Amino acid sequence: MVHSSTATRRARAGLLLGVLLVVIAIAGASLRGDAPGPGVPLVPTPPGGRGDGEPFADPFAYDADREPELVRRAAAGTSHVLYARSPGGAMATARRVARWRPLVESAARQARVPADLVEGLVFLESAGRADAMAGSTEGAVGLTQILAETGRNLLQMHVDVARSARLTQRIARQELRGRGDLVARLVARRRTVDERFDPAKALAGTARYLAFARAQLGRTDLALAAYHMGVGNLQSVIRLSGEDAPSYARLYFDATPTRNPAVQKRLASFGDDSSTYLFKIYAAADIMRLFRRDPSKLARLDGLHANKNSAEEVLHPPGDTPSFPTPAALKEAWDRGDIVLFPQRPAVTGLARDPTMGALAERLGVPRGLYRGLRPEALAMALYIGAQVRAYAGGDAPLVVTSTVRDETYQRLLVASNREATRNFSLHTTGWAFDIARSYTSGRQALAFQFVLDRLQVLDAIAWVREPDAIHITVSRDAAALEPLLARLDP
Repeated sequence: MVHSSTATRRARAGLLLGVLLVVIAIAGASLRGDAPGPGVPLVPTPPGGRGDGEPFADPFAYDADREPELVRRAAAGTSHVLYARSPGGAMATARRVARWRPLVESAARQARVPADLVEGLVFLESAGRADAMAGSTEGAVGLTQILAETGRNLLQMHVDVARSARLTQRIARQELRGRGDLVARLVARRRTVDERFDPAKALAGTARYLAFARAQLGRTDLALAAYHMGVGNLQSVIRLSGEDAPSYARLYFDATPTRNPAVQKRLASFGDDSSTYLFKIYAAADIMRLFRRDPSKLARLDGLHANKNSAEEVLHPPGDTPSFPTPAALKEAWDRGDIVLFPQRPAVTGLARDPTMGALAERLGVPRGLYRGLRPEALAMALYIGAQVRAYAGGDAPLVVTSTVRDETYQRLLVASNREATRNFSLHTTGWAFDIARSYTSGRQALAFQFVLDRLQVLDAIAWVREPDAIHITVSRDAAALEPLLARLDP
């Protein structure tokens, strides 16, 4: 969506195809702790520890040499919303978007932007629907969701909002009456009074905006990010960074509550998905490439994303991820070292184990300890989250972990007594998932936790979903890079 002012951008917030990232209600509070934490690029160490907190490089921190990898991760990590919210699914949306490829290529040449990225923008903005509208005709309209004010004043498009609105009402009435012939004539007339509804002219207008934005910002990636954020807003972020024309990946990934905090705070202040918009364009471009080159893989991903409210089954597909059917099978996994103990050492880990964890074990005739463990990679990620939240928020209060590994027998018992428990494939039965209670000791801790969750999800390192009482987190296999943290648990 093209923006010409902060006011119009905020009026449109939340209506982009890529839905808002969930924000804690106290989002206005500061993330700064009582004292600056060590932050990145080192993983924070326990406070006052002896030798149990040796620092090591944070594998998820910004590194200029790894920027292409971070961008690829961000495209994957932000893709779930495109699969889950695209009208008819990602496959159907890709089919609609592909129809406009010749016009997309023409606009891309005009803007001097790769055609795949312009196509990704179309996917993200309108899902390939030339008549897409965000509210009224004064708002964002058409294939590339151009605001009326921007179309008229910046892009030199003919936009008669009043006539466009009247024709839109007539089109809706005739569609209800099944008058397809009359609808077609009205649609053609609306394109002449409001060029945002004309796909060719909308794309040409978008090309002019991208050329303007690149001239102002100096980079194509920044121009694409500004399409939703607005040039002025992005310029304010760049000024805070102290750089002339940094890559957008550097702006985003090198900003945390303790490293370039002014940039992080400014990006968070927009209150919508502006900060990850560029990565969603990359995700949409990846979907379109799969549509053309490997439609069977796209169809499989479409199904996996649809199965849950997060991308957890994309990280661990049911057919490819072993689960533990019985307590005996889970015990064997412990014996092999596939599952390791989740410790009760909050001073070291920043995490406290809920005493009720494994409460149904007695009904199965097994000890509760059987259900107090994770795969080593998942435990390492839990330790990373605990360390980062404590460093960003300040203070010693731990997050409370309420649930770790289960077997399928235990899961069935849980389903019978807890309506929130999934009746389908549960990642808890694989050892890759854990839950953290939604109870925080301060606003700083809540916001720090939210930041860590969002950043790790963007990096495709976790998938998470908010449940009534807990945050359910599924860990990627890439968390193996964090296994040095397990050494902090040695006695």
